[in-house]
Amino acid sequence: MEAGNDLRDVRAEPARAREVLAKAGARTDDLLAALPEPALRTPGQRAAAASATDTARSLRAAFMDAHADAVYDELTDGRTRSVRLDRLASSAATAFPGLVPTAERLATERGRPQAEKEGDEIDQGIFFRAVLNSPSAGRHLLDAMLRPTPRALGLLPGFLATGTADLGSVRLERTDGAARLTMCRTDCLNAEDDRQIDDMETAVDLALLDPSVEVCLLRGGEMIHPRYRGRRVFSAGVNLKSLHGGGISLVDFLLRRELGYIHKILRGVLVEDGATTRWSRTVEKPWIAAVDTFAIGGGAQILLVFDQVLAASDAFFSLPAAKEGIIPGASDFRLIRAVGPRLARQLILGGRRLRATEPEARLVFDEVHEGEELDIAVERSLDRLRSPAVLANRHMLNLAEESVDDFRCYMAEFALQQALRLYSPDVIDKVGGFTAAKRTAVFN
Repeated sequence: MEAGNDLRDVRAEPARAREVLAKAGARTDDLLAALPEPALRTPGQRAAAASATDTARSLRAAFMDAHADAVYDELTDGRTRSVRLDRLASSAATAFPGLVPTAERLATERGRPQAEKEGDEIDQGIFFRAVLNSPSAGRHLLDAMLRPTPRALGLLPGFLATGTADLGSVRLERTDGAARLTMCRTDCLNAEDDRQIDDMETAVDLALLDPSVEVCLLRGGEMIHPRYRGRRVFSAGVNLKSLHGGGISLVDFLLRRELGYIHKILRGVLVEDGATTRWSRTVEKPWIAAVDTFAIGGGAQILLVFDQVLAASDAFFSLPAAKEGIIPGASDFRLIRAVGPRLARQLILGGRRLRATEPEARLVFDEVHEGEELDIAVERSLDRLRSPAVLANRHMLNLAEESVDDFRCYMAEFALQQALRLYSPDVIDKVGGFTAAKRTAVFN
C-alpha cells in the first residue's frame, strides 16, 4: 500500500512530491548500503536490490512525468541560464534528493567495472528522458549544449593567433581557410572514450568560432598499431576496453557526444547575442569527412551529419550494434533517411559490413578513390564547398531533413534506452569477453 500511496503522492503538488521522493530514495539507499558490494551479493540479495531499485525508479519516472518543467525551471532559474548535461545532473542531485545519483555515488560507480555497478546511470536516463520530452525544457537544453564549451573559449585566442591546437586526441590546423581536424588516438585506432569526446567538441567549437575558417575536414591520423602501422584509420568506434572497465558514461560520453559535437557539426555553434549576424543564432560551416581503412560504430555514426563523405577504396562502414549490445547513437534515427529501411536494418540489426566498392556504399560515401587520389579529391572537395551559396543551402537541407523537435524526441527515448542497455546482462557478458585481441579480429 505504501508504494501505491507514494506513486500517487509523487504526482501531487511539488512540495509533497519532493518529500515523498526524498524519503523513498533514502529507503532504497539504506537497503543497498546494508548489502554487500554488487559483485558479492547472493541471488536473494540481488533480487532484493532489484526490487527496491525498480520501485524507486517507478517513483522517479512518475515524478519527472508530472514535474519535468518545474524541475528544469528551478535548476536553470526559469530557463535564464544555460546549463550543460553534467551540471544539470549534479544540480538535480543536490536540489532534488532521491531523483538522480549524487557525485559521490557516481564516483564510487566509476571505480567499478561495468559488471559490478549498481546501475545508477539508469536514473539519469529517466531524468533526461523527461527533460528532453518537454518541448520547452528539451529545446532549452539542446540550445545549452550547442553553446561553445568553456575550454574552447579559453583556447580560442591562441588558436586564432597560431592556427593550430593540439588537444591530445585531436589535432586542429587551419590552412587556407580550411580547419583540418585529425583524430590521433594512435593507441586505440581512434576508439572513442570520454577524453576524446571532450577533445572533439573543443576542436569543433574552435573550427566553427574562427571567422577565417570557411570549411572543415575530419580525418583519422596515421596509426602505430602493428596491423595498421603507418596507415590512416578513421575510427574504431566506442572504446570497448573503457566500456568494460566502467569508463564510458551515459552523461559525459553517450549523451554529450550526440547533443554536443555531433549536433554542432549539423546545426552549428550557438553564440552569445550580438556575436553573429542578426539573421542567425548559430555559426555553421560545411563539413567533409575522409574515411581511411574503416569507420566502425561511432565512427560510422558521425558520417551521417557530414555534407560530403569521401572514402578510400579499401575502406568499410560498419555499425555492429547488435554485436556490442548498445544503441548506435542517433544512427537509428538518421540512417533510414540515408540508405533506406532495408539496408539500415541490415547494417544495424544484422551487422552487415558495407565496403566502399559496393554499389550500396554510394548511399554513405559520396566519392571513393584509390590511394593518393583520395588526398587530391579531399582538396577538390574543400574548394567546392567554399562556395558562398553552400552554407545557406546546407542550412535549409538540414532543416528539411531533420527537425530539431524530431531529434529532441528521439534523444529523449535514447537517454533511457541506452542507459538500460549499458546495464543489461547480455552487454555485460559481451564487453567482459571482448578482449583487445578479439576486438582486433573485428577489423579484419
